[in-house]
Amino acid sequence: MDYKQLAAAILEMVGGESNVVSVTHCATRLRFNLKDDSKAQTEKLKKTKGIMGVVNQGGQYQVVIGSDVQSVYRPLLDLGNFDSGAKTEEKDGKGPVVKVLDTVAGIFTPIIPAITGAGMLKAVMALLVAFKLLDTTSESYQFLNFFADAAFYFLPLLIANSAAKKFKCNAYMAMSIGGVLLHPTFISMVNGAKEAGTALHFLGMPVSLVSYSSSVIPIILGVWFMSFVEPVADKVSPKPVKFFTKPLLTLIITAPVTLIVLGPLGNIIGEGIAAGINILNTYASWLVPLVVGTFTPLMVMTGMHYGLIPIGINNIATAGFDTVVGPGMLGSNIAQGGAALAVALRTKNSEVRQLATSAGITAVCGITEPAMYGISLRFRRPLIAAMIGGGVSGLFMGFTGVGRYTSGSPGLLALPGYIGTEGFRNITFACIGAAIAFGVSFVVSFILGIEDPVEEGQEHQAEERKETAEEADEPAAGAEVKADVVYAPLTGKAVELKEVNDPTFAEEILGKGAAIIPAEGKVYAPVDGTVTALFETKHAIGFESTGGMEVLIHVGLDTVKLKGKYFTAHVDAGQEVKKGQLLLEFDMDAIKKEGYDVITPVIITNAYDYSDVLAVTGKELEAGKPFIKTAK
Repeated sequence: MDYKQLAAAILEMVGGESNVVSVTHCATRLRFNLKDDSKAQTEKLKKTKGIMGVVNQGGQYQVVIGSDVQSVYRPLLDLGNFDSGAKTEEKDGKGPVVKVLDTVAGIFTPIIPAITGAGMLKAVMALLVAFKLLDTTSESYQFLNFFADAAFYFLPLLIANSAAKKFKCNAYMAMSIGGVLLHPTFISMVNGAKEAGTALHFLGMPVSLVSYSSSVIPIILGVWFMSFVEPVADKVSPKPVKFFTKPLLTLIITAPVTLIVLGPLGNIIGEGIAAGINILNTYASWLVPLVVGTFTPLMVMTGMHYGLIPIGINNIATAGFDTVVGPGMLGSNIAQGGAALAVALRTKNSEVRQLATSAGITAVCGITEPAMYGISLRFRRPLIAAMIGGGVSGLFMGFTGVGRYTSGSPGLLALPGYIGTEGFRNITFACIGAAIAFGVSFVVSFILGIEDPVEEGQEHQAEERKETAEEADEPAAGAEVKADVVYAPLTGKAVELKEVNDPTFAEEILGKGAAIIPAEGKVYAPVDGTVTALFETKHAIGFESTGGMEVLIHVGLDTVKLKGKYFTAHVDAGQEVKKGQLLLEFDMDAIKKEGYDVITPVIITNAYDYSDVLAVTGKELEAGKPFIKTAK
């Protein structure tokens, strides 16, 4: 693949260099902060070879590449001058939650390689010690130990750098504030005061006796405060001496405030989080791993998992042990891999098999985006399987108190990080939890299966099957209605679901089918069967046909807000109906005047029971004509 060409195409489709505020990357995604998200050509990006998906969540525009992301990132940087610290206006429309997630992602994403490398070194050391290949009293062990500890001990410095870029202030000044918190003299003064039972003061103000090595929150608060001080210092400094006075004022104001106010406040917040976690572990140790194991895929899609990363890092840095983030995400990631590999085993499509195999192997090793965007979200059922497997695994690891001792991408390669000082109990239960995640998700995914896409060269076969929907003759009066056919419930133009301006229908979340742009306000029974649901607002009605099909007719978009106004129902829930029987009438013109779209999706909600759901679209239909055909 030509990565330079792909990088150039991506830059063009996100709106060009002028639309990019900053860009970074994680293990599988390019993460853009764009000035205007609407300038990005999302659909075109999704269809570009080499791109697995696009996610616009958590304040970032994310282009999912996969494990080749670095190969695209490097030439992308060569194509533009992306100054991540540049002063730009905040994008409109960001809510407070999105802003927080965007900030957390921007601070912690750049430092993940450092703490992952340190965590994995700790894991390797644990293995060497466990198998008596390395003596903890040896000099070699001592060297390796401080190699691994360095990233965590100097964590405030790492965070200061990335926080400065996020808060748009000088990174080197921010790192100097981190240096203040970690300076040997300050540490010596704190230790001395503790031993003597005395207090520390700066200009008469008390300084808390707190150690900030390996801390997370205090330096973030300090750099955030500095981002306000620096512009003021710049404004009040005379131009001839601004080069000296601006950093002087920034340092002399920020450092004491951080030591006296913000550092202790951050320490209290960190201890509060730790206390809350201890309470959960004491009274409901199963709860957090269960929730994290189940919902990690959804959190990753929305960027909400970045809210957990600081908690996990803080736990390991301060307590040396994390039961909140690691175990649940370990189960979730391995479950993603199990679900994808089950798809690889069952699918008949060679392209899907190849993708599912590679994505499944990558997922069990800890990188889930290829499996999530290439398999789980694409076919949906593997996502359900992964959530079930991750939840069951998280529940087990919560009950058994599994925790991780090191950071790292949760997966099989990170399992050595579960070796603790108490022996092999923790790592044993972690391995069992991983096996549960893989086994449960694999079995569920294999049972649910997927709807195989048509391979290239077989389109004509799909077209032949689609023609059968049009060839389903309308039954003569008194003749038996075909059980595998849904007849048009309205007169109007039949269109594909993707033309419905509602992602719930357009993305087939509720099921497969088609839609009708009505020409008149009358809805007829599309099948012989029973009315299973008639909404109080009368805008939607559900059926179960005599053949077992579950059909939903939804008149208009957002018409639930009309609360039944302009709708008249002629049937009740539980009533048996015959194909062609009048069900509803609605004042189409009045609904349009109220500003609502009257396009009417017709959905087979149990489409997963059928191998094919084919619809007649792109033409005018009369009510009662064959519309949708299913095949087992």
